[in-house]
Amino acid sequence: MSEEEDLVQRARAGLEDLCRALNMDEEASSEAWRSWENIRRNFTLEGSELHWLACSLYVACRSSSVPTVGKGTVEGNYVSLTRILRCSEMSLIEFFNKMKKWQDMARLPQDFCQSTEKLERNFTVSSVLFKKYVPIFKTIFKAPSEEPPRVHRSRKQRRHPCTVTEVFNFCWVLFVHAKGNFPMISDDLVNSYHLLLCALDLVLTNALLCNARKELLNPEFTGLPEDFSSRDFRPSSGPFCFMERLCELHDGLVLEAKGVKEHFWKPFIKKLFHKRILRGKEDGLSGFLDPMNFGDSFLSLSRVYEEHILATGGLDERIFTGEGASEEIGTPGPCLCEENQDSATYRLHTSLTASALKVSTPLTGRKYVQENSLASPVSSAMKSVGRLHTLLSGTKQGPSTKLSETLRNCARDPSDVISKRLKDMFELFCQHFEDSGVENRGMGKDMAVKYFHLAEALYYRMLESIIERERMILGDADLSCIMEQDVFHRSLLVCCLEIVVFSYRPPGDFPHLIHVFQLPAYHFYKVIEVLVRSEQGLFREVVKHLNQVEEQVLESLAWTSKSPLWESLRGAKDKVPTCQQV
Repeated sequence: MSEEEDLVQRARAGLEDLCRALNMDEEASSEAWRSWENIRRNFTLEGSELHWLACSLYVACRSSSVPTVGKGTVEGNYVSLTRILRCSEMSLIEFFNKMKKWQDMARLPQDFCQSTEKLERNFTVSSVLFKKYVPIFKTIFKAPSEEPPRVHRSRKQRRHPCTVTEVFNFCWVLFVHAKGNFPMISDDLVNSYHLLLCALDLVLTNALLCNARKELLNPEFTGLPEDFSSRDFRPSSGPFCFMERLCELHDGLVLEAKGVKEHFWKPFIKKLFHKRILRGKEDGLSGFLDPMNFGDSFLSLSRVYEEHILATGGLDERIFTGEGASEEIGTPGPCLCEENQDSATYRLHTSLTASALKVSTPLTGRKYVQENSLASPVSSAMKSVGRLHTLLSGTKQGPSTKLSETLRNCARDPSDVISKRLKDMFELFCQHFEDSGVENRGMGKDMAVKYFHLAEALYYRMLESIIERERMILGDADLSCIMEQDVFHRSLLVCCLEIVVFSYRPPGDFPHLIHVFQLPAYHFYKVIEVLVRSEQGLFREVVKHLNQVEEQVLESLAWTSKSPLWESLRGAKDKVPTCQQV
């Protein structure tokens, strides 16, 4: 037998073993083998053949559809990505690296590539937040490591008070399940962080209301009621709310956090109580830490979370709290409750966030520069959103009195045209931001409305600043020619949207946003410098991000076959301008 035949035979046996372990259907298994053979004929696959087969199998699973009773079909065939990775002994980071190459080689549809990219971004956000979760949990509750080992109990004695470790795991599952149910904010770092604070707030409240489970709590936590340390402490019937204190201690934005709590968190938790997934008092959202309720609540929550990730093809983010977290993620070393810089979560934070929460271009050469470990992605994003709100404080959605007067004084008042353009762009943006899930579709639009309204207020502020700067240069000349350039206004609005989206979900949504609005990168590029020069209030992170956007355009986006750049060059009297002329 030749070496080639031996390799194919081993690969076939490996795939059969993998499919047997996963109880894989014949259709997905055959499709995975066909795809692997096709790719292998055209490309050299370096490394483990089983890992490439796992990528092929994942694509086959996600590309099939399974009919369900009463709900049409679900994405994929209910095979867990986490199980595929475990059975093929492939780490998560390795999977994402290989999957990007596989997508290119297999020329998979854009929608599939975007779903994989979102999967990576969702997981990256969770990895950053887990790094925050561990120390925050330890300030509120006692550290799991300080807890004495539990004595084994019989089945009849199972309803025991929950331990700190169980609370730690329960709170994390509650958060990742909530985050997974809101796809519109699952890769939004700021809103996801506030969702995490909501989970901690709810569990802390329940610990106080559940016969005052003082043994779970860290007595040094400064947010506890004043009489907590006294022997006579009796919790009131509530309601407790620790959001302001948690935001104050851990970089949260109070208004943003309270908005997430009211519009996302509370309706979601009420639904869990209503469906008896969380057991206790639905009216007060309490009681699930009670010994009579906790075991059933945790089991039910874990079950619905598993069902959700199987139906959506998501990743089981309980991986962080598992004993084999470092191997499964792809980073050696301990994971749970480690705060030193050698921990798995620290390395995961620096490795994954460098790729998924940052933009890298040849001009920045970011891969050659060591990441700044002092500023965490969460604190950077919080500062960006805080500064954005500061920049917009006192502004309104529409034009200011001064800008309205300026527009009216133009030879042809462009106010109505501007309003109509913004309305059309708003509707288009909302369509693209709609969540496909029936239950939460309205919430997807809510996020789109929030982002667009912030961008609209920023757009009018920037337009006013640009007009003032042009007047300093041109004097009292009529600005109708500038005000009537449709591509200028659309570029300015999209640039403002990019600033808003970047603040909430680094590294922004470029170049997706210019594709949504069918805006050539060549034209969009022109407005960036005008905006940055005209508005002195822009914060450093945003200016750096816009600089990277410019670099992306210069590097590749301006040179696509349909770019208006070629028309401009053809019209340059048969002579391309020199660097000095440009």
